[in-house]
Amino acid sequence: MRQVYLDYAATAPLLPVAKAAMIDALGARYGNASALHSAGHKAVCRIEEARVAIARLLNADPEEIIFTSGGSEANNTVAEIFRGRKIATSAIEHPSVLESMLTRASEFRTIPVDHEGRVDPLTVPMDVDMASVMLANNEIGTLEPIAEIAKHCKKHNIFLHTDATQAFGKIKIDVKALGVDYLTISAHKIGGPIGIGALFIRKGAPYRPLIIGGHQEWNRRAGTSNTVGIIGFGAAVNWCWDNWSCRLFGDKVQSLRDQLRTRILEKVPYSSCNSPKDDCLPNILNMSFQAAEGESIQLYLDAEGIMVSTGSACAAGDIKPSHVLMATSGNAEVAHSSIRFSLGLDTTQDDINYVMQVLPGVIRRLQGMSTIKIKEEHD
Repeated sequence: MRQVYLDYAATAPLLPVAKAAMIDALGARYGNASALHSAGHKAVCRIEEARVAIARLLNADPEEIIFTSGGSEANNTVAEIFRGRKIATSAIEHPSVLESMLTRASEFRTIPVDHEGRVDPLTVPMDVDMASVMLANNEIGTLEPIAEIAKHCKKHNIFLHTDATQAFGKIKIDVKALGVDYLTISAHKIGGPIGIGALFIRKGAPYRPLIIGGHQEWNRRAGTSNTVGIIGFGAAVNWCWDNWSCRLFGDKVQSLRDQLRTRILEKVPYSSCNSPKDDCLPNILNMSFQAAEGESIQLYLDAEGIMVSTGSACAAGDIKPSHVLMATSGNAEVAHSSIRFSLGLDTTQDDINYVMQVLPGVIRRLQGMSTIKIKEEHD
């Protein structure tokens, strides 16, 4: 059976260069990076090389980068910094932002989005201490006007955090141009290993460690450094830099994504697109299929070797409708019938052709079994 992986937004396959770097590191005599002997010094050198690589890709200073166990820890760290203070987040943030901010804020506000999932900078409350708006949405791909939001926040002395986990490696990210105070990234979204991420903290921005009990990361994140994971992260970041990954996504992946959207809308009756045509990540396509349940679509496609998602991987198994699509459409049926196709640099024309061989029949079969009445005027 043909295997087609279209769930890159959940995790990207490990890049060969990252795998090779990690295997080499596993065979090397690296010590604890906190140790003073030569083996420890070697580990420190490799860690700092990765830190410099990440800083270069973000146009940040190396000392502004803190390694974490992933995007969720980085997001929770920002929430901890503003514990007991007024916080606002967009309605479509990743659960690791929404839940961490909600549980730590003295007062929590939700910033609304339009039907494409976009925040109007002027709707950010003026009386909060910190706002969190993701750079790109993980379910529908919407790109947020972060630079404009940052200008609004600066006028009102509001610190701004952006979760750039999905955007990292797909579009150019310049923290200075964006004007953010905090920015979250994760290695496994760009072909690095799972279990390692980083948090950008602008110089002078408030900070409070989430994990304490050690002096690592300049007393900003306790715990023995994940040397092998960090080396793999650095290798993936260097690959992105050397291969113009952002340009590759724009040139190759976006054309395949756009083709898939056009073909689905033409060939699959009662389908609709939830991802915006403009100002959207080049690799994410979220579609809804009237009278067909998203999880059923996912399972039927998987049986044919096509791997997709119903939304955020962190929400797998949650039967509630997508909070992202509820915020944009307010329609539970649309939210329940959605599928996210997320493409990567290994996606081919043959993959798209195979999806279009299988998908129409799957949807027809599910619609034929459904008790939901199809609305003919559905666009």
